[in-house]
Amino acid sequence: MPKLLLINSAKNYGSTGKIVEQIGLLANSKSWETCLVHSARYNRPSQLKCIKAGNKFSENLHALMALLFDRQGLESRCTTRNVIKQIKKFNPDVVHIHNIHGYFLNYPLFFKYLIESNVPVVWTMHDCWSFTGHCTYFDMVGCDKWKNECHHCANLANYPKSLFFDRSTKNFKLKKQLFTKLNNIIMVPVSEWLAEMTRQSYMSKFKIHVINNGIDLNIFRVKETHLRTDLHLENRFVVLGVSSNGFTGRKGFDDFIKLASLLPSDYQIIMIGLHANELKRLPSNILARMQTTNVNELVDYYNLADVFINPTYSDNFPTTNIESLACGTPVITYQTGGSPEAVDEKTGVVVKKGDIQSLANAIIKMKEHPLSSLDCRNRAFNKYNKDKRFEEYIKLYNSLLKHNNMK
Repeated sequence: MPKLLLINSAKNYGSTGKIVEQIGLLANSKSWETCLVHSARYNRPSQLKCIKAGNKFSENLHALMALLFDRQGLESRCTTRNVIKQIKKFNPDVVHIHNIHGYFLNYPLFFKYLIESNVPVVWTMHDCWSFTGHCTYFDMVGCDKWKNECHHCANLANYPKSLFFDRSTKNFKLKKQLFTKLNNIIMVPVSEWLAEMTRQSYMSKFKIHVINNGIDLNIFRVKETHLRTDLHLENRFVVLGVSSNGFTGRKGFDDFIKLASLLPSDYQIIMIGLHANELKRLPSNILARMQTTNVNELVDYYNLADVFINPTYSDNFPTTNIESLACGTPVITYQTGGSPEAVDEKTGVVVKKGDIQSLANAIIKMKEHPLSSLDCRNRAFNKYNKDKRFEEYIKLYNSLLKHNNMK
């Protein structure tokens, strides 16, 4: 039985954690033995065999060094050596990388192992970290230094935040030196936008194969909900926003507040996934909910909504967009990253990033000329079924395994 090693900062938590869990379970069903390396911080129950990297103390120390000295990914040496020992015992035939930033892994040590072992690698790109000297996204600051060489980083205030030092040039050179030494690797951006960014970076030397995110269409579906009655919203046009980790910064928190002052009184904004400090800043005409781990409750909110909005300032291919479509709810998104790729003219609207008046106008027009719930569901069914999307990974694993065995 071939062996697959998955690596992600989160275990069955958030969009990437759930995606990795589903890929691992599918691989198990296709006669692959799987094992997941994950951090201690985002650690939910999993059906996969797992290797936990370090503990919360080691992660907090790593995060502190990153905050003070811009050393994200350069700490956790002992943790990473221990993880590599366990990986060698597992002896994977294919390694599938997802998010390896997040203060839990020393990437120079890990890539030294990958280079020496020459194990085939699939790297799913959920953001831009692999080819920048610091950030996961550069849209908000309008930076393109990563195309040549990062320096004088304008994004130090954002994750992974650094207070005092700018190592962006050193980090860029180190990543380029390590990552481009891999010989047997396929890069998998989850959007066409990120594929194009990758082609403009030092990662362009590798094979690039786009695989969109997929979701469970048996969970995210059109269904009856009593929420409209329970929340006394019978005569309101409901506008929904969802985030798995708060809205401040790149997820458009301030835009929701401004939008609330532009919409007529018979419109109701609901925000799901807020942090406690964000709740205090909301105006009274926005209904707010903190993070929910109850996926059925989330599905109810998608079905309650008349439109889902995603005023994101930095993104790759937001899973929330396709979750909304699967529940029959059209999407309005900013022209940001790969976010517009989820919709077409029958299922959503794309507006200029930061143009809140155009966002409000699009919402009002959506009420006057609603889009078809059936078209939304059909688009999700045809393009974002997790079984079809993640089956593409199994094909990649098998092709890499076959190619490696022929050497």
